[in-house]
Amino acid sequence: MRIVPYQASCAEDWNRLVEEAKNGYFLWNRNFMDYHADRFEDCSLMAYEGDRLLAALPAHRDGRTVCSHGGLTYGGLILSRSVTVRQTLEAWCGMVKWYIGHLQASRMVYKPIPYIYSSYPSEEMLYVLFRSGAVLKARALSSTLPLREPLPLRTLRMRGVKKAMRGGWQVVEDRNGESLVRFWNILEEVLACRHQIKPVHTVEEMELLRGRFPEQIRLFTVRRDDCMAGGCVVFVTPAVVHIQYIAANEEGRACGALDLLFHHLITERFSQAAYLDFGVSTEDGGRWLNEGLVFQKEGFGGRGVCYDTYEIDFANGHLAALLNEYDNGRD
Repeated sequence: MRIVPYQASCAEDWNRLVEEAKNGYFLWNRNFMDYHADRFEDCSLMAYEGDRLLAALPAHRDGRTVCSHGGLTYGGLILSRSVTVRQTLEAWCGMVKWYIGHLQASRMVYKPIPYIYSSYPSEEMLYVLFRSGAVLKARALSSTLPLREPLPLRTLRMRGVKKAMRGGWQVVEDRNGESLVRFWNILEEVLACRHQIKPVHTVEEMELLRGRFPEQIRLFTVRRDDCMAGGCVVFVTPAVVHIQYIAANEEGRACGALDLLFHHLITERFSQAAYLDFGVSTEDGGRWLNEGLVFQKEGFGGRGVCYDTYEIDFANGHLAALLNEYDNGRD
């Protein structure tokens, strides 16, 4: 197993693996990851067997800590569809040895890819983390809806759907930049007033990324004539439709705009996808649950999927034993 640090000349290999991987997600495509490359000291690695790229790890370094990846909600080991558990172990051990030997790293923060994003079973890394003495440090709770067998919407949510329809509101997919700016104004106002935060992305960054991934990053808004009541930005993968941003203005909250929006996405627009993921309803590493927010998501049929964060002390005995067992002979 040959471990290679990522560099720009490897982008084609990297992106091909992301596209073909059993747990690939376009957020790990370098055209997405590198939009904020100036904010992180990249230390991503790639594992080759001969000329075949079998695995890749999106990562950055923060002192002697390796993070996978601070700029992503999750970002564990990306695995080729054909990779075996032994190859996964060998790739992981080779990468850990590289981080210790080349970066003098002392620990890793690792965020596994939730199972819903996999097109084929790919939880080998959960086993590897166990063998490596990883410690669970955070567990955020997302709400996810299996779209092919969804639970019925709660009465309260259906009441909002009918109210919005009676008011003449409709859901449309918006492709132009002006609509994104209008939605972003609503989003920024809601986040500032209700949570005293800003969106992770600026509207300029989102427009840049949407231009690079027009089929994966999509905007849906609730409109009546030229009025916009709210909307959402969704990230679309082969398996999952992920709600990245959602907001409604005062008129939208009064008219049931978001109820109509989700009803449309669930029953019409993405009914053939595997999952709709509403995102997390927890804060402080999962120690605080926003019960009002999760209640709303559960009203559409969403149920729990965990987003976990592990820490691995590179000096722990379990990892030392594993490295010794799968020593690939590299310094």
